[in-house]
Amino acid sequence: MKPAEGLSVALRAVAVGADVVTSRAPGQVALKGDRDMASEVDFEVERTLRAFLRDETPDVGFLGEEDGGEEADSEWIWTLDPVDGTANFVHGVPLCAVSLALVRRGTPVVGVVSLPMLGRTYSAAQGEGAHRNGVPIRASGTDQLTDAIVAIGDYAVGPLASRKNVRRFALTQLLVERVQRIRMLGSAAIDLVWVAEGLLDACVALSNKPWDVNAGVIIAREAGAAVIDLAGQAHTAASTATVAVAPGIADGLVELFDRLDG
Repeated sequence: MKPAEGLSVALRAVAVGADVVTSRAPGQVALKGDRDMASEVDFEVERTLRAFLRDETPDVGFLGEEDGGEEADSEWIWTLDPVDGTANFVHGVPLCAVSLALVRRGTPVVGVVSLPMLGRTYSAAQGEGAHRNGVPIRASGTDQLTDAIVAIGDYAVGPLASRKNVRRFALTQLLVERVQRIRMLGSAAIDLVWVAEGLLDACVALSNKPWDVNAGVIIAREAGAAVIDLAGQAHTAASTATVAVAPGIADGLVELFDRLDG
């Protein structure tokens, strides 16, 4: 499959999912763990898009956050977060996203992220640049950490949360001392596409779940952002953290990360 073909399918699929999000209340909320939830809309979007993609691309595998995967005998797979930012969605905060990526051998080559409540759709195909509602976007030209707005991922909940949050608190402290402002938006997909658009200068998540980040990773890369791990190496499926950053402050941010476990 050519990336352009995958992008066409992804745009149509995500439009269907976005329509579900904007036309329905969250409905009953199911708890998946300690303060972790999925709404009826999460499940409806995933099942609707799974069926849509099966019809459009029957030879491509599928991995969704809520119902898992059904990998086909293929080097290609779709990854979907039906509602990234479910807590925001359930509380009426309009920062949520439908995030769909087409991945080839572990590398995202197509990404579409819709922010249904804001009327924004971000998209990218490998080698074709990144767009918001069809208009090209670029990462920011910020070259000083003191001028940077940086988003960080949510703090951990559930088992071992206290241990995991030690690093998250340390990261927050390091950033507080150097950057202009810190933001926590509650959606990894939004963090990544807003770095792509230059609304944020960097985002840092100490996690790397494929449905959360795959679409945003390709969009940020195609917009000219550096997409790396904490060591400054290129982000991959095996990375333990996901960082997207304006190129002018990438080295300075990695220097901060070097102090994280010091």
